[in-house]
Amino acid sequence: MIIEPRVRGFICTTAHPAGCAANVREQIDYVLKQGALAESPKRVAVLGCSTGYGLASRIVATFAGAADTIGVSLEREPTATRTGSAGWYNNRAFEIEARKIGRSPVTLEGDAFSDELKKDFIAQVREKFGQLDLLVYSMAAPVRTDPVTGKTYRSAIKPLGERVEIKTLNTETGEVYETGLMPATEDEAAATVAVMGGDDWKRWIDQLADAGVLAPGFQTLNYTYIGSELTWPIYWKGTLGRAKVDLDQKAEAIRKRLGPDAARVVALKAVVTQASSAIPVVPLYGTVLFKVMKQLGLHEGCIEQIDRLFRTRLGKNTELDDEQRIRVDDWELSPKVQAEVSRRWPLLSTETMGELADLEEYRSQFLRLFGFGIKGVDYAKDVDPRVVPE
Repeated sequence: MIIEPRVRGFICTTAHPAGCAANVREQIDYVLKQGALAESPKRVAVLGCSTGYGLASRIVATFAGAADTIGVSLEREPTATRTGSAGWYNNRAFEIEARKIGRSPVTLEGDAFSDELKKDFIAQVREKFGQLDLLVYSMAAPVRTDPVTGKTYRSAIKPLGERVEIKTLNTETGEVYETGLMPATEDEAAATVAVMGGDDWKRWIDQLADAGVLAPGFQTLNYTYIGSELTWPIYWKGTLGRAKVDLDQKAEAIRKRLGPDAARVVALKAVVTQASSAIPVVPLYGTVLFKVMKQLGLHEGCIEQIDRLFRTRLGKNTELDDEQRIRVDDWELSPKVQAEVSRRWPLLSTETMGELADLEEYRSQFLRLFGFGIKGVDYAKDVDPRVVPE
């Protein structure tokens, strides 16, 4: 079949197997050009391993750090007439390349929130790794079923306290407009914490520790985004912010059990992901941020961010913020970047987007998530959606 992007709002319902594989290889090539890591964990788990920052972590750990990895993600299998999820193709493309250099990756596809998958994961670690040196938690799901109560929670990305008027962007049409967001109820806020807070992260670490599969000196990282004051009305000061406070609290609880350096929340920069595309204001902020950071020579995508994290931020003497987080959003939040983004913000309109922002870069990065717009890929070629090219 000929596979083309089918985009509805912030969702692309198709993915291209050859394009996804090429995108994975491009990220691997970037990491290889940076050289090997002198010291790096060798037995690494990545929860949410198939796209974005999770995939980048698996690539850096493997191709710079010579690690064997076990990844977990929830994917959609392809059929003869329907494409799989981008993550399904990414997982297989990663495994193909990792085996070429003698690594032995393991990938589990299923519901990472469930205790059943956690038990399978522990069994795989015991058999093939013995213990883990590092676990990266990079999950971004809108819904979670609590394995104890059986209750299903749905996150609600809303402000707290009062209605918020905010500028946002229709990424399909390029229209900039004002929108009003009603505040979340307490039930909605609690549900967002249940999905996006640290409860499942701590549950993973507790079960792994109880099973005895965490090596001496084990560390776990949980990726988050804090953002700038421009996004705070919907982000940090909203339901998402409450979930992130819970994340910090769970990190402290893990440190109390496993040691002072065992758990860190890592604040990363804004990038294009399917999850972030669904958050009002974030796509508009991203289009301006990308243009400013590119003009200043500071722009990074997922692979550049995680490569910098592994090379410059992991270690016992890492500088931390007041909440004991590792910060790799320092370039985004630098005064010169934020001053220029803030200068442009009130001037943004549908008519000024071309001058002040980079919508085409945003759209391009979004399509790349699904394997489209990658150089060297023949999108007119008839392909089998069940096959990832080697």
